[in-house]
Amino acid sequence: MTGRIALFDLGRVVLDWEPARLYSRLLPDADERERFLSEICSMAWHTRHDAGVSFADNAPPLIAQYPQYEAEIRAWGGRWIEMFDGYIDGTPDLIDRLEARGVPLYALSNMPSETWPLMREHFPLVERFRRTVVSGDIGLVKPDPAIFAHTLDVMGGPAPDEVFFIDDSEKNITAADALGFRTHHFRSADGLEAALKAEGLL
Repeated sequence: MTGRIALFDLGRVVLDWEPARLYSRLLPDADERERFLSEICSMAWHTRHDAGVSFADNAPPLIAQYPQYEAEIRAWGGRWIEMFDGYIDGTPDLIDRLEARGVPLYALSNMPSETWPLMREHFPLVERFRRTVVSGDIGLVKPDPAIFAHTLDVMGGPAPDEVFFIDDSEKNITAADALGFRTHHFRSADGLEAALKAEGLL
């Protein structure tokens, strides 16, 4: 069976999100910036935001450990929007074309709850999705199978193989594959276009 519903990740699939975009301004030295993003404000630390922990609660323990970086740690939440640079090239056009063909569009994003209003304000394209499941709202993060089950419920209970899931994270794709979703590991809009055509969605 081919997927009949398109389920998009947001960051690095629809929205051009790169923490280094902000921190290249705050920490101009490349080696220092790399250490900061890999060892201090790491993705493991940030996942707590995706799971529902607020910036206000997550920052102080890290600041206590690295007081010399207090301003940079606080910037993760306070200057969040500066990590973005619009949309991923080509993805908005694909969303337009899918919508024109009547394909139901949904989104599933690992994202802090408190940033979702900013996303809606700055990136109106996200309003085109019928529903967006934001991990921080429900305390579950990809690749936990529970967030995929929740998303199926939000979409009205389709079978997993009726859903074509698009994500840039290999571990999220692996988890969705194991649950029976149709999937595409996103690397570029051109690659996604080819996959959507193969699925019969375009």
